[in-house]
Parts: sequence; C-alpha cells; structure tokens
Amino acid sequence: MSPFRSSTELRGGAAPRGGAASRGGAAPRGGAVSGITVQLEMPALWQQFDQLGTEMIVTKAGRRMFPTFQVQITGMYPAAEYVLLMDFVPVDDKRYRYAFHSSSWLVAGRADVVAPSRMHFHPDSPACGAQWMKQTVSFDSLKLTNNLLDDNGHMILNSMHRYQPRFHVVYVEPAPDSYFNAHRNFCSFSFPETRFMAVTAYQNHRITQLKIASNPFAKGFRTADGQDRLVTVLKSLRNAFSDFLTTCPCHTCSVAISLHKLEYQCRLFNTDSLSPPNLSVQAE
Repeated sequence: MSPFRSSTELRGGAAPRGGAASRGGAAPRGGAVSGITVQLEMPALWQQFDQLGTEMIVTKAGRRMFPTFQVQITGMYPAAEYVLLMDFVPVDDKRYRYAFHSSSWLVAGRADVVAPSRMHFHPDSPACGAQWMKQTVSFDSLKLTNNLLDDNGHMILNSMHRYQPRFHVVYVEPAPDSYFNAHRNFCSFSFPETRFMAVTAYQNHRITQLKIASNPFAKGFRTADGQDRLVTVLKSLRNAFSDFLTTCPCHTCSVAISLHKLEYQCRLFNTDSLSPPNLSVQAE
C-alpha cells in the first residue's frame, strides 16, 4: 500500500458521455468540454511508483518528471481549438522528512510558504481537437525547480512537500464575449496515482531502483556487464594483495605500487569498497 494513500477522491472534469469522440464540426457555445474524457498513459507504472511513494527531483536548473505525464484525450470537437495546460497544487499543509529506519515519510512540521503558482502550457497549444485526439499528449518538456527566482517558466515547488499534478483543458471560444462563458469552457482532471514528493535527492532507494529500471534515459546510472566483471576482478585482486601482504611483508614495496594502481582503477568506478588496505607493515 502506498505510504501516501488518502481517503476516497474524485477526478475532476465532466463525467464521460457516450459517443463524444464521434462528434464533428465546430463546438456549440459553452458545450465544447462537457463530453471530454482523459485517460492517463502508463497507469501500471504510475501505480508501481505510487505504492512506493513517488518522488520527483527538483533542481535549481529544472528537472524533467519521470514518469512523464502523458494522457490520451477523447470527446473533443475535432474542429474546435483547445489549450492544454498543467499546474501543481500542494496535497496538504505539511512538510515531510524521510525516516530511513522505517522506509516511510513522516510529518516534520507545517508547510513552507507556498511557492509562486504557475501554469505550464503545452507547447502545441492552441490546437484543434482532431490534433489532440490523434495521439498521446505528452508533457515531456515540463521541468520542476526549487528556485523561487526561476525565470525559465519551470514549475516552482518546495522540496519535501507533496504535490498533485492537475491537467486542464480550455476551449478557445472565437466569440468576442467568450469571457461570459469562461466557467463552461474548461475542465480539469487529476489522477491520485500521480501524486509525488518533491525532493532534491531520492530518499527511498527502491524509488531509485525503479526509476533506473524503467527510465530509458537513466543508462548512465546502470553498470554495464563488462564493468560488472571488471569490478569483480578488481575486488578479487584487492583481496589477493591483502592476503599477500600479511604473509610476505618483504614484498610490501612492489605490492604497494600495484595497489595504488588498483586504487586508481577503483576510483574510476567511484567504488569506495575497492580502496586498497592499509600498507603499513610493522618492523619485525
């Protein structure tokens, strides 16, 4: 069960209506969003993360989300124009900390001052309904930042706070007095399984493992088979040299040189556990 699971929630937006996807022509006044339905892509992956307690990295420069927020839309009027956008709202008024001994999030106090509210417009907006519905809509350009002074348009979030992504559809009404129908020209959708904790570094190691395993762009964090074999060899050599030192102290000098070469190789892999043993030998 997810450490963030809450009470029953309802997704925003109008209830699905049969036959909405088969509509044609321009939208009638104020009725362009009433039949829109939105389906979250990769729901199984989102649920996997949700069960562990999803974490999303925030950096000063901005970091993309993974999983990426992607949806499939139906029920739009093909010839009508729509704007798609997202925002992020705090789930509660609390700040959290991660308890490593229990692998769970604990309340650490009241939330920090709410970061400046922003909306992220999909770069293809506005576009006709036919275009939005013909393929998956992806917000892969959206970035998260903890820089309150960000001027790049990234979404500003507070680290160690929980957020709910929200997806909005806005009908672009051509009428000059469209603002009178503004309340009928948009609908919002939220998916509880996309909630996440904003962090500057992953806290739960299982989240790290799942991101590496499921993110095709995380290859830099993986260790290739060849490197795995080399690390194994280096460990074996390290142990062999260590045993050799204890049995043949007269060869300390030559072994020390070899060990320092080995240490250099180990550092290439950032593996502290491979550092050579203490070379000091007590005089007999």
